[in-house]
Parts: sequence; C-alpha cells; structure tokens
Amino acid sequence: MYCVGAAAPGNVVKNMTERSVMLIVDDVEINRAILSQFFQSEYEILEAPNGRKALDILESRNVDIILLDLIMPVMGGMELLGVMHKHPRFQDIPVVVTTSQGLLNSEIQALENGAADYITKPYNPIVVQCRVRNVMARQENEWRKERQRLQAEKISAMQTIIETDQLTGLYNHHTMLTKTAELIQENRSTQYCIVYLDISCFKVINELFNMETGDMILKTAAAYFKTVVGTQGLAARISADQFAICMPENALDMELMIQGLDAVMRSLSVYRSIMFYAGIFTVDNVYLTVNKMLDRAHMAMNTVKGNYNRRFAYYDEQLSTALMEEQMLVRDMEGALDNDNFCIYLQPIYDCNTNKIKSAEALIRWNHPQRGMISPGVFIPVFEKNGFVTRLDRFAWESACRFLSRQRDNGLEVVPISVNVSRVNMYDQNFVDFMTSLLAKYDLEPWMLRIEMTESAYVDNPNQMVKILRRLRNAGFTVLMDDFGSGYSSLNMLKNIAMDILKLDMKFVQDIETSPKAAIIMKSIVNMAHELGMEVIAEGVETEPQLDFLRNIGCKLVQGYYYAKPMAADEFMKKLMSD
Repeated sequence: MYCVGAAAPGNVVKNMTERSVMLIVDDVEINRAILSQFFQSEYEILEAPNGRKALDILESRNVDIILLDLIMPVMGGMELLGVMHKHPRFQDIPVVVTTSQGLLNSEIQALENGAADYITKPYNPIVVQCRVRNVMARQENEWRKERQRLQAEKISAMQTIIETDQLTGLYNHHTMLTKTAELIQENRSTQYCIVYLDISCFKVINELFNMETGDMILKTAAAYFKTVVGTQGLAARISADQFAICMPENALDMELMIQGLDAVMRSLSVYRSIMFYAGIFTVDNVYLTVNKMLDRAHMAMNTVKGNYNRRFAYYDEQLSTALMEEQMLVRDMEGALDNDNFCIYLQPIYDCNTNKIKSAEALIRWNHPQRGMISPGVFIPVFEKNGFVTRLDRFAWESACRFLSRQRDNGLEVVPISVNVSRVNMYDQNFVDFMTSLLAKYDLEPWMLRIEMTESAYVDNPNQMVKILRRLRNAGFTVLMDDFGSGYSSLNMLKNIAMDILKLDMKFVQDIETSPKAAIIMKSIVNMAHELGMEVIAEGVETEPQLDFLRNIGCKLVQGYYYAKPMAADEFMKKLMSD
C-alpha cells in the first residue's frame, strides 16, 4: 500500500497551529478509543456513538474527515452516508468506513454511496494511518484544483473586463493594438487589411434622439462587425463612434460589408440615415506599428467622409505622400516656433458704407526657410491632431496683442484685432485667464482683442462652449462666431448662446450672384442677426455686385479680396497710418 506524506486537510487553508478535525462515529467505545489513539497527535478528535449524534456535531462544527462504522443503532453508517450525500455542506467531507473482515458487499455499497475508502477490523495502525492520509491527500488535491479553477475563472473575467469595451463587447483600443500585432506576426504568410470605420454625424443622432438610441446603434454595429470577422480576424471599438477591423485581404469585401451594414442600420428604424465611412490599409510591412496602420486607414477614411457616392477608400501612394508631408511639418514645427518662422498676417474688415477699416483678423502663417510661405490650411489640421496648435494659438494671440500695442504707441486710433481659437483650446481650463493676462501684459482693453470661435467647436461640446463664452463676455471680450452657416446646428446654436458678431461663411457670399435662394437666405440671416442684437461680417467678398448686394441688405461689415488680401503686420500698419 502506498502512503503519501501528511497533507493540510480541509477545504480552507489552515495556519501552522490550527489542527484538522476528525469525527469518529462508532457505537463501540473501545473502537473509538483505539482510532482516537492513532490520530490524536495529528487531529482534533470528536466522537459520536451513532449517525444521529454525528449529524448534530456536523451542524455545529467544521469537520475535515469522518471515520464511520457501518453497523450502529439509531442511525447506521449507510443511512448517514445517504443524508450527507444530499446535504450541500456535508457532501464534500471525505468518509472512511470501518468494517469487519469478510463484509465485501458492505464495503462496495459504502464506496458506491460516496465513501472515500474503507478500513477493516482489527485495526492495523500503519494501514489505518496510511489510508486516512491518502484520502486526505486526494481531497486536498481536489480542493487545490477547485481553488485553481475558481482563480482561473476570476483572472479570465478580469482579463475580459480589461481587454473589452464594456458597451459593445468588442476589444478596446489598447487590446486592438496588441492582438492585431500578434495576429499579423503569427501569420506572416497571410495578407491582412486594417479597416477604420466612423459613423457620420453621430453627435447629431445623440442630440436628436437620446443616448440609449446611440448605444443601440453602437451595439448593433459591433455585433455586425463581430460576425463579419468571425474567427479569421478581430474587431474593436476605438473611440465613441469609431471602430476598427483586422482581417485577411482575401476575406474582405468592402462593398458587401457596407451594404450589409446599411441593411442592419435600416432595421433599427431610426428616423435618420445612419452612414458608416471606412478607410482601408493593406498591411505591406509587418514591422509597422499597429497605431501607424490605423492612422493610415483613418487618413484614407477622411478622404471620403461626408461623400454620399463613395463610402470607403484605400490608402495609396497619394496619401503616403500626404503622410510624408505631415511628418515633415511635425519635424520642423518646434524649430519654426523657436526661430520666429511663424508670423501673423492681418486681413482688414471694412465698413462698406464708409470704406474705412473697422477691425482686422489675425491669420497665422509659416514662412519656411526652404519651402517659403506655407498656408495654414496645410499645417493647422496636422497641429490640431498632435496638440501643437495650442502653442501656436498662444503665439498668434500674443503677436496680435503686440500689434495692438504698436498701434497705440504710434498714436493711432486702435483698430480691434480678432484672433482664432482652435477647438483644442476650448478644453483648456486656463484659456480665459491666459487671455486676460495678455491684456494686462500689454496694457490693453478687452474690446481691442476679439475672440473668434468656430461653429464646429460648439457642435463638438455645446456645454463647454457655453461656459467659455460666458466667462469671456464677463471679462469684457467681444466674441465672434466664425464660418456661421457651415454646419447643421447654426440656428439651434443662436438660441442657446450669446454672440456679439456673426461671420457668415464665405460660401453664402460666393453663391449670391448665381443663386436666388442663397440671396434670400443671406438676407434673412442678416435681418435675424440684427433682430438678435448682433453685428454681421460677410467673409469672402470679391466682386462689386456682391458688395452692392450686402450693402443693400444692411450688412455693412465685409472682409475679402475686394478690399484687401491678408498682409504682413508692417504692411497693415502702413495702411492704417496712410488711412
């Protein structure tokens, strides 16, 4: 007989001083005394003369092992085994039955009823101790396995929480990066594609309906993506309404995917067209980081977003060139700021009734040592993405303040300068304090420095913009709404926030000569703004007929090439002095 070393019995971990408990059940006292003698150094011994008394003890004490005689009055061993087998607290306690020699049938029946082993009378102490220790070792092993199983389940559950997006059940952004890298590296012979998907105007859906509708759309899309990738790839929710997929190129059919996605969205019966746009990057370099793969797919998506005829695009050489251009801009931006390669140009705003300059807008320019003047339309989107625009904004604001101070020092009547504020700065808690500190630094009045906000900033975060505007106006600043009419929420915005001046999107001005509707809309906006106590500036004025129309509808403030292009600060100063 093989006898293992003593194990820590019981279904809980015991400390060094705590002993396991053994219950000896036998109606013959001498038998209980003999068995007790064998184990008293290892166990705390409890005794019972029959099954009924044993149950009473089990109700009040934790017991680690039972030595059970089969033949007893009141309640025998077989009956006790039956009761214990049905009781959730007692069914896992190991039982070793004690029998007389020659009772093979009783031993077999006891084992079938759940006994762990048996010992026969008369007792051989070595055999009895080995059998009990083996039973306890087996039980401890079972308990250890159970503990390991429960621990593994907990770890798996925690891993799932860490790796997945809680709303949709897809992988989250971080997990997407690691899992995609593993998938591509482990399957070098497979050509993979990264697909970046975005919902058009998802913020509008949330505003028009409610968050529950938005969540339903996201969860439905996630379930569809999970079905599309199957076991060949993976899908993730990257951010609020953006998803990413990695799957083999030969399994990807974008036309079919978009059609299926449209059908699934229509089935939700939401009273608005829900359109997904996608960009695809075919992985041609397995050593590229997944973040860069996603960036390229995202860049491809941006070329079609908002286009009703094309819903997806592949990353190609043209976009690769654009990416290299972006990298060059990022590489040179710090040095350009340190070496004064950035500057402001000023475009005057005229009163078309008097042809006099009433104010000006400060526009950032980059005078690159090798490439010459770079348009803000090229570098601003890049800097908004990497956050550098916050420093560039502050440079432009201070440059405008410096110019305002020069006007005063030259004895001129100060012409207000308006400066643009990127949407990134809308989230800066110190933005208003910084603006007021600039006024103090250059000894300026708040009316001299005007603040231009874009309508898109309001769309991004209406509540934040309302708070910022309130603080700016309380500090005395004049606030302009730039590009008014370019977005979906123009009229709704006027209802919710207080502006001083509206700058009409130049598209309106460009269309008034050819579109009667545009002219009617333009006239209505100007009248409405005046009714609300706001001034109006028309941007993009280039022809005399445009100027005459604006003058006739009461829009006297204009900005555009008809009067002047943006010009360097020194040139503008000369113009002010000559005027």
